[in-house]
Amino acid sequence: MIQSKLIKMKKLIVVGIFLLVASLSGSAQKYAFVDTDYILGKLPSYVAAQEQLDKLSQKYQKELETLHAELDQSFKDFQSEVVLLSQDMKRKREEQIANREKEYKKLQRQYFGPDGELSKKKESLIKPIQDDVFTAIQTIAEQGGYAVVFDKAGNMTMIYTNAKYDLSDQVLQKLGYKN
Repeated sequence: MIQSKLIKMKKLIVVGIFLLVASLSGSAQKYAFVDTDYILGKLPSYVAAQEQLDKLSQKYQKELETLHAELDQSFKDFQSEVVLLSQDMKRKREEQIANREKEYKKLQRQYFGPDGELSKKKESLIKPIQDDVFTAIQTIAEQGGYAVVFDKAGNMTMIYTNAKYDLSDQVLQKLGYKN
């Protein structure tokens, strides 16, 4: 009786090990990586969009710098004249300066805020390109049977990468560009 239980136990262990090995070999997953900075840098449409955003940013920045210089000058003028002004005039000038400072900050948010004009322009110019890159990566990953594709350009630190698993050039080819 004890011997038959041992035989059954051995058979159960052998079957268990077989199932474990079969499941491990059947679930081998492939991994690859891309460098989206490299990919985007090779796309003329992305480079042109980035240049357009840089020019717009510089334009907004220059406008804000001009307003800030005017605001500084108004404050300096006020400080130099404050002893000559009546209380009523001081209060009015302080209000004017405070209002101009509010306008400056409002314009700064309007241009550079999270929902600002630069952010909206970036969304309209860059997002379609990024979507195309993502679609190409997804297609290559599905066709190649890759379970995970890492982005080498992100914040993730990759200590070592083997170039044969780099899909970046395949993504460029999928997008119609030669590297």
